[in-house]
Amino acid sequence: MRGPPGPAPVVDVLIAEGGVPWAGHTAQHAMGQVYEIIKRHRTTLIFVNTRFQAEFAFQELWKLNEDSLPIALHHGSLAAEQRRRVEAAMARGELKAVVCTSTLDLGIDWGDVDLVIQLAAPKGAARMVQRIGRANHRMDEPSKALFVPANRFEVLECQAAIEAIAENALDGDPPRTGALDVLAQHVMGCACSEPFDLLELYDEVRTAGPYRELSWEDFEGVIEFVSTGGYALKTYDRFRRIVKDLDGRWKARGEETIRRHRMNVGAIVSPAMLSVRLTGRGGRPGRKLGEMEEGFLEMLSPGDTFIFGGQVWRLHAVTGVDVLVTPAPHVDPKMPSWGSSKFAISSFLAGKVRRMMSDDSTWHVFPDEVREWLEAQRLHSALPRPEEMLVETFPQGKRHFLTCYPFDGRHAHTTLAMLLTRRLDRLGIGPLGFVCNDYSMAIWSLRPMDGLDLDALFEEDMLGDDLEAWLDESFMMKRAFKGVALISGLIERRMPGAEKSGRQVSFSTDLIYDVLRRHQPDHLLLRCARSDAATNLVEVERVGQMLSRIKGRLRHVSLTHVSPFAVPMFMELGRERAPGGAGEMMLAEAAEDLIARAMG
Repeated sequence: MRGPPGPAPVVDVLIAEGGVPWAGHTAQHAMGQVYEIIKRHRTTLIFVNTRFQAEFAFQELWKLNEDSLPIALHHGSLAAEQRRRVEAAMARGELKAVVCTSTLDLGIDWGDVDLVIQLAAPKGAARMVQRIGRANHRMDEPSKALFVPANRFEVLECQAAIEAIAENALDGDPPRTGALDVLAQHVMGCACSEPFDLLELYDEVRTAGPYRELSWEDFEGVIEFVSTGGYALKTYDRFRRIVKDLDGRWKARGEETIRRHRMNVGAIVSPAMLSVRLTGRGGRPGRKLGEMEEGFLEMLSPGDTFIFGGQVWRLHAVTGVDVLVTPAPHVDPKMPSWGSSKFAISSFLAGKVRRMMSDDSTWHVFPDEVREWLEAQRLHSALPRPEEMLVETFPQGKRHFLTCYPFDGRHAHTTLAMLLTRRLDRLGIGPLGFVCNDYSMAIWSLRPMDGLDLDALFEEDMLGDDLEAWLDESFMMKRAFKGVALISGLIERRMPGAEKSGRQVSFSTDLIYDVLRRHQPDHLLLRCARSDAATNLVEVERVGQMLSRIKGRLRHVSLTHVSPFAVPMFMELGRERAPGGAGEMMLAEAAEDLIARAMG
């Protein structure tokens, strides 16, 4: 994919004075220099990849802000009024900097912005070009941007992105097949407008690129779902949304059905959100501060504190869809960790990183500590060629580790790790857990993994029965089913005179999910949920491409201790637990240690 013509942007990498840390994702080590750079520029946009990073960076800059610079925060969970105030202040030239997420990627043009800073790696060259384009909207003047890598692997990624931008070679999303839950919503929308003929609508739908390969059987299945809910649900009158008229054409069942559809139309399913409000008199909801994902609030108890909107708040209660809080300015907060807006490194950038890593003639662009780190990895372990995948095995304490470096993104690595731990459990290796980042993955176990048949372990057939069994057992299928149920119209969040909370929606969809799995496992929505989970939650296609790429190209190195590349993962150990019987084995081992100490 080629980018637009025009002056090439000026992009550089900021290497902090104290060097680049081995691990991390917040770029906290460079905040002092970022603050000084903000002071020297007219207006700076500071982009981050998650709302957590936005809140964290804003707090760090305010700690340094002895000059009382006007610095603002902008992300999707803040109240719309607050976002508009920030945008208006920027338009008037009153702000020195804005810490923001992708909410400012598009649609806002500010000529006074003379610098874009990307905290942590960009994850995609095309995304970064869009962000850089927010700066310097003046004829024939290049935009100016600065990357601030959070760790040593990100130095490689930032440099790869700079080269891609300079070459005007950008990554893009591949074409996708049209989803059947979206088609069900479209069918219902057509019926709400006027009666339609089945064959005419089928021909019309197939003129759209994503649905050009739509089969008649799938189309009929969508019509059956919209008209009855499907075989397992057809006895429930509430799922009958379209009916045939006297001419044999399909139409909406009635005005109430049309009204409910129009209140819930839309193909973007946001996480369940609650309104964060000040606690008013008598404990009643007061002024709205913004919105927060319901899943995060489930981790908090009344009295806990958290950062939101750049301030510390104390949670008092959750009532309906409202979160009641009071300010807690002098208390250490419990930081929010939103899951939304989390990008994985693109396949395009990952390929450039692999090539750059294996070619020492390109290392001169890196700082000394990164070059020394690469040299140490080559000396103590290995640096794989671009088409290879490095696999390391080594002991550490009482555990045995297998690390590999696909460079294919956190989601794909998490899927691979879950499938590998299932296989290792069947082999009696006793996997205890795993940890992943965008570049690598580590599994630790009770027994050595040096003698494993790695070619068999990484066979592509793991995307068959192993994947199906894991998805059926995991929370991901229910999460995906909730999304497709809302999009298809099976479940409605907004109803005349009321709105369901996220908990109510989850309860409803979980019940229907269990019924369909028992009585109609091939139901249209279960198929949609599997497809959605495989695409959006676990990136099955990318895992498949990875396994195909490395087939017969595994480079195994047996070590006596941890390698330089593996060190960053050791800072994240314990984040995940593996399925299977290893947990019981670990408890037995711990019990034996306790008994031995007691007897001694």
